[in-house]
Amino acid sequence: MKNKFLICIAFLFIAISVNAQKNNFTRQDTLRGSITPERAWWDLKYYHLDIEVFPETKTIKGKNTVKYTVLKSHKVLQIDLQAPLKITRVEQMDRQLKVVSEGNAHFIHLLRDQKVGDTNSITVFYEGKPQEAKRAPWDGGFSWKKDKNGKHFIATSCQGLGASVWWPNKDHMYDEVESMDISVRVPSNLMNVSNGRLKKIEKHNNNTTTYHWTVKNPINNYGINVNIGDYVHFSEKFNGEDGVLDMDYYVLRDNLEKAKVHFKDAPKMMKAFEHWFGKYPFYEDSFKLVEVPYLGMEHQSSVTYGNQYKKGYLGRDNSGTGWGLKFDFIIIHEAGHEWFANNITYKDMADMWVHESFTNYSESLFIDYYYGKKAASEYVIGNRRGIRNDRPIIGEYDVNNSGSGDMYNKGGNMLHTIRTVIDNDETWRQVLRGLNKTFYHKTVTTQEIEAYMSKTAGINLSTIFDQYLRDVRIPVFEYKVENGKVKYRWNNVVTGFNMPLKVIIGEKHQLLKPTTNWKTITGVNPNNFTKTKPFLIVDENYYITSKKV
Repeated sequence: MKNKFLICIAFLFIAISVNAQKNNFTRQDTLRGSITPERAWWDLKYYHLDIEVFPETKTIKGKNTVKYTVLKSHKVLQIDLQAPLKITRVEQMDRQLKVVSEGNAHFIHLLRDQKVGDTNSITVFYEGKPQEAKRAPWDGGFSWKKDKNGKHFIATSCQGLGASVWWPNKDHMYDEVESMDISVRVPSNLMNVSNGRLKKIEKHNNNTTTYHWTVKNPINNYGINVNIGDYVHFSEKFNGEDGVLDMDYYVLRDNLEKAKVHFKDAPKMMKAFEHWFGKYPFYEDSFKLVEVPYLGMEHQSSVTYGNQYKKGYLGRDNSGTGWGLKFDFIIIHEAGHEWFANNITYKDMADMWVHESFTNYSESLFIDYYYGKKAASEYVIGNRRGIRNDRPIIGEYDVNNSGSGDMYNKGGNMLHTIRTVIDNDETWRQVLRGLNKTFYHKTVTTQEIEAYMSKTAGINLSTIFDQYLRDVRIPVFEYKVENGKVKYRWNNVVTGFNMPLKVIIGEKHQLLKPTTNWKTITGVNPNNFTKTKPFLIVDENYYITSKKV
């Protein structure tokens, strides 16, 4: 039975590869983006990433110990590491193992029998000059910069590109490591800050220092980071839903006083998001903001910050409403990912909207908490000007492919539309809190998120998700006034689309239930219909267009 299962997996893998070729994806995309037979048989338990960073040569050297539990008998294990980095050797039980490489996928041939239920480990040694980030964090890797005092200022970022761009790991999102230790050796005039809590500082005779960090919670691969600089530290305590949370801040020495004032948005963020989303998911690992030489990223319990100590997005309000200048965009957005990305994590990159749409909407919820619902609505509606409707928000599965960048502003407006459909803010809050409780520290699919939201809201939201996630068209609400009657319908929509809609007809608020067929309201008086005073007004909180025909 086990052999038959592995044969089925192999045929499925071949089928995925063939399909990927049809869509201009390569076998490397499939090896990176699918649950290959060499990944499926083992469950990731623990990493110890132990590296030394050499700033002068922009190189790294080290090892990663990988602990795993055997789910089914197999003797070839896939580890990913991207060129130009090289695996120098792999060991298990002090014996060197054979490694067969296919591009960035490395197949390790194990010598000992892999018995179901056993927990084993391998150690992967590697070195080289990692890819340098061209435009971090969007085109990531290592950022090798210097601060204004000429000291090295270094950081990693790797979402989408994959953590294997700088360290060897099981580089697929479906299987998160349960805990991790991170040891980074740097020149002694610098400090390394990584995820979790600082466990030990180890000084060496050659003017280098190793910083040992430990992560107690499950963590996704791209959420793991290295940040190296002339850091100073300050902290505060936050009394939250799960007790006292340590909030730590690491900034460049010259920015300390500025950061103490500017980072006041961080506890404000924590208060608002615990209200909307439930408890911060990583109390054991603390919360950190760490200054970096790029804009910022959602690394778990080590959120990186580079917004130049400005409100908005580098001093701009992308919504055009003024509300975006009430907070530091990077602190709010990237910290929002602690709930949506780091607590709830997509299994396949095609479902990246789960991270970005909810976190885009978290900005509006922050405004809602401090400035009210009207201000929040204005902000999210203002963000519509950034929507392109170029391609679906959901990408291609099994090839490490994400969908349209509309997963941000359009995804946020989809969620705002769903909130409007639910029409009960306490129910909406329980949907958001329930997501973070039900899928606490889990990897998820789009289907799981959709099903949960529909069930908890008590409304079938499936066609709304189909419309906004899988289609590029914006629903058009069409209406016409004839002989004391109003006729209305949906157009430009997916099959079965029947989203209810709040409107004002004359001066009367009504909830309509349009379909793609014309429906009729009788007994209306259209005499007051003018260009300055429309007879029918659609609630602007729905992301749709309306047209009188």
